[in-house]
Amino acid sequence: MQFKNTRIAAIAHVLPEEIITSDEVENRLAPVYERLRLPGGRLELMTGIRERRVWPAKTRPSDASSAVGKAVLAKVPDLPPVDLLVHAAVSRDRLEPATAAYVHKSLQLPRHTQIFDLSNACLGFLNAMVTAGGMIESGLIRTALIVSGENGRPLLEETIKTLLAGDLTRKTIKPFFANLTIGCGAVGMVLCHRDLMPDDGFGDLDFGVSGTDGNFSNLCEGDSSAGGGLVMQTDSEALLEAGIGLAADTWKNFCENDPSGDRFDRIITHQVGKTHQRRLHEALEIDPSLDYPSYPILGNVGSVACPITLSLAEEDGALPSGGRVALLGIGSGLSSVMLALRKR
Repeated sequence: MQFKNTRIAAIAHVLPEEIITSDEVENRLAPVYERLRLPGGRLELMTGIRERRVWPAKTRPSDASSAVGKAVLAKVPDLPPVDLLVHAAVSRDRLEPATAAYVHKSLQLPRHTQIFDLSNACLGFLNAMVTAGGMIESGLIRTALIVSGENGRPLLEETIKTLLAGDLTRKTIKPFFANLTIGCGAVGMVLCHRDLMPDDGFGDLDFGVSGTDGNFSNLCEGDSSAGGGLVMQTDSEALLEAGIGLAADTWKNFCENDPSGDRFDRIITHQVGKTHQRRLHEALEIDPSLDYPSYPILGNVGSVACPITLSLAEEDGALPSGGRVALLGIGSGLSSVMLALRKR
């Protein structure tokens, strides 16, 4: 996948104010820890996640996506109206209509704006970048707004409730562990044809590759519970091994097809936890100093994780002007998309 005319006009993020530490999660699970004789501090010790942020109760994904949509559009007030709006989160308001419809209403976008939801686990935002970039390259659209508002609070709360109510063992509690790492956040990006911003913008989308292995689609499965909450069970160990394997194959393809061949100044990975990050560095032979971790303070934010880390890196001044950045995305299913961009 090569992109010649797709400019990333702007990127922005919005974070919830409420913080829940890993210690607080374990304190709520104290009866379970005591019964199973689990040592305190294991959640942060095993994952490297100190805290995660959560939206207020009853916040809808469209609320978060609308907030970040306003924030990112405010950065590019002179661009033409949005031709395409994509809501790319795992979280959705409901099955029908598309959550993008509520975001469209909130942002008061034009009638000609095409909208849809694009959901592919933690990979949705990068899939949307590829889709919007392809539509810009083909001439179908000139401007696109991608938003993702992930609300993992219902899953976290339902998991804690389930663990406290169930008679689980050390073995049967394992599939629920990954749920305790989930956080909330929102990220938005505006893409446009480079002719619309010849001398400005965040950066340019360069090229990308994808990889998929549906044989592991059963390793992380989530759905609505009978009571209306959210449930998810994950074989974390098997998912880690399969994910690293797919990432290694995709990275090899990425490097072999890199039309530039220039070194990357920053590598932004999907943010799961410290074990995943270490194993990824080892398998892909990535210099850890090039990575920019956000999981210690955000946890796993689903489809928001990779792009919000890019936005945080920009805010922190960690993206050099003219530098190359690699986005390494992966999601349960399994799917991977790796994109190269050049910072302006």
